[in-house]
Amino acid sequence: MARSDRRGAQHEKLGSLDFTWQFFHPSFAQAQDTESLAEQAQNPIASLISVPFQNNFNFGVGSNDDLQYNLNIQPVLPFKLNDDWNVVSRTVLPLIYQPVIAPGVGNVFGLGDVQEQLYFSPAKAGSFIWGAGAVLQFPTATDMALGTGKWAAGPGAVALVVKGPWVVGMLANNIWSYAGDSDRADVDLLTVQPFVNYNFGATGWYLISGPIITASWQADSSNRWTVPIGGGIGKIFRIGGQPINAQLAAYDNVVTPDGGADWQIRFQVQFLFPK
Repeated sequence: MARSDRRGAQHEKLGSLDFTWQFFHPSFAQAQDTESLAEQAQNPIASLISVPFQNNFNFGVGSNDDLQYNLNIQPVLPFKLNDDWNVVSRTVLPLIYQPVIAPGVGNVFGLGDVQEQLYFSPAKAGSFIWGAGAVLQFPTATDMALGTGKWAAGPGAVALVVKGPWVVGMLANNIWSYAGDSDRADVDLLTVQPFVNYNFGATGWYLISGPIITASWQADSSNRWTVPIGGGIGKIFRIGGQPINAQLAAYDNVVTPDGGADWQIRFQVQFLFPK
């Protein structure tokens, strides 16, 4: 091997080692920034632009125990109204693969019903942070198996506490249909997501539990609730200068409607754009 080639190979190897070292041992300034970014990324209404890509793999769906895949693209855009108030826009664009759930229904991939969440939150908050607003859902599904066919809206709220390494809170909303396809069932859906995060300081690593609990009030009592339990692990890191929040978790549905998923793996990659 020529000397220049050996040097190039050594440089490439050292560069790889340097990236590995920085991944696990960030500089002091980066460490402080990483700790702050972790807390902001875990706050649904933080003053932080971010774009999460949440991959949900739902196992045991339908009579054939198939896999359902749901990619939620969720850009978060905060705006300053004045010195006292912020408004945070959270848009959910779901891309769904739906297996066969009934004869002639399913085995399709496309866009589901898009949801827009708007939260008003005090600009100056301490360890307790809250926000309240509205949720709007639009009948954008590209196939009837992927959406409700209804326009829906309702109130939403977020509250959390940041205490030392802990970030603990809850996001909740309930939407009701008010227009849409008259042949489709009405929508009356509660969504509650409690979340608990424990951060390991400047390393960027953290533990997470964020189950998404739902109740479809239009369904009979035995098919109303989906209640998962579980959790996982995440980390804040950088590729070049781009901070990224990645997490992997698994949840078991201890309560699920007929044909609902038995369990879920959630893998999320969130691009962070601090000011």
